[in-house]
Amino acid sequence: MVAQAPHDDHDDEKLAARQKEIDEWLPITSSRNAKWWYSAFHNVTAMVGAGVLGLPYAMSQLGWGPGIAVLVLSWVITLYTLWQMVEMHEMVPGKRFDRYHELGQHAFGEKLGLYIVVPQQLIVEIGVCIVYMVTGGKSLKKFHELVCEDCKPIKLTYFIMIFASVHFVLSHLPNFNSISGVSLAAAVMSLSYSTIAWASSASKGVQEDVQYGYKAKTTAGTVFNFFSGLGDVAFAYAGHNVVLEIQATIPSTPEKPSKGPMWRGVIVAYIVVALCYFPVALVGYYIFGNGVEDNILMSLKKPAWLIATANIFVVIHVIGSYQIYAMPVFDMMETLLVKKLNFRPTTTLRFFVRNFYVAATMFVGMTFPFFGGLLAFFGGFAFAPTTYFLPCIIWLAIYKPKKFGLSWWANWVCIVFGLFLMVLSPIGGLRTIVIQAKGYKFYS
Repeated sequence: MVAQAPHDDHDDEKLAARQKEIDEWLPITSSRNAKWWYSAFHNVTAMVGAGVLGLPYAMSQLGWGPGIAVLVLSWVITLYTLWQMVEMHEMVPGKRFDRYHELGQHAFGEKLGLYIVVPQQLIVEIGVCIVYMVTGGKSLKKFHELVCEDCKPIKLTYFIMIFASVHFVLSHLPNFNSISGVSLAAAVMSLSYSTIAWASSASKGVQEDVQYGYKAKTTAGTVFNFFSGLGDVAFAYAGHNVVLEIQATIPSTPEKPSKGPMWRGVIVAYIVVALCYFPVALVGYYIFGNGVEDNILMSLKKPAWLIATANIFVVIHVIGSYQIYAMPVFDMMETLLVKKLNFRPTTTLRFFVRNFYVAATMFVGMTFPFFGGLLAFFGGFAFAPTTYFLPCIIWLAIYKPKKFGLSWWANWVCIVFGLFLMVLSPIGGLRTIVIQAKGYKFYS
């Protein structure tokens, strides 16, 4: 036996104090005074991604029947899994699961929980950030082309850099509450450009030579496109990766747990989501049929000023979304550096970490801007699990509902549907990437 040094309470206090200092410095746990409507903005911004503009195209790949079915099913299932996550945030009295992986660790154990959740969450969040870099750049480029028709065309690469420049500034906002202004702007924008997209489609009237059949000539092509459409829909409903992190900013007491206000925010957010998604998907497909582009704003050429406005709205919204998805990644990177590698929690550290992240996502976005295929690929690969079935598996693991009961069935249906999405969409997405990449020149 080695003689142990007398255990000192003072050390414990120092440790607790350091822990508290770190928690107050980290982006997610630092501010716990959010109002319920903050959660509504954040959820709308996180949910209604640029994915909404691809919905008519996804519909054209799925067709009327399956398309509507998948849209509605996804809305219902994701609302259910969102409710589960809001419920599970505080199921252990006196403890809050502020991050997705903390919940995973509670369900699957310390090590396994991390290995299951963190890679998926990172793929989703980094994937979204990269895709949004490209979207922001593309919309800016479109705006430039519409506003100034005689100008010399500027490369997409430069537009992505212009878009990234905003993030080199904004990413230094310390936590979720400090970006609620950005997030509110983004949420309003998403509603606005969705409305522009479907209203101006509707005012165009149904095109003469409109067709609703599948566009691919071969059976294989049709099947692959169908899979890819599923991926696009999965991508459109992916706000779950940041939901616990958003809820962590809401104050909580045993009498008034945070799930009340959070749930109110979620419902508001979901109504807004329905108002954005369903009209765009159905009207857009109804008007343009299978000739619709993978970004509905590209199909609407005129009136130029309106489409230019819509593109700027997309840019503003994507700025907000990028921040919301980057925040948990910043949190993870900062946690790792401060807790595991014992860096001092300083502003300098934060400055380097965040600039590095923005630069990295910008660089990848500039290198591979095949937008549609990336959506379907990431959508299936990582969004389906975190959004459709991971919450259900955790729920089953923790609450152990009785077999063949309602809760049991509901969860298994979601798991099966989610697995189905996860396996099929990347296949379609990968094929799209391969086809688009054939004619692609780097940094052109």
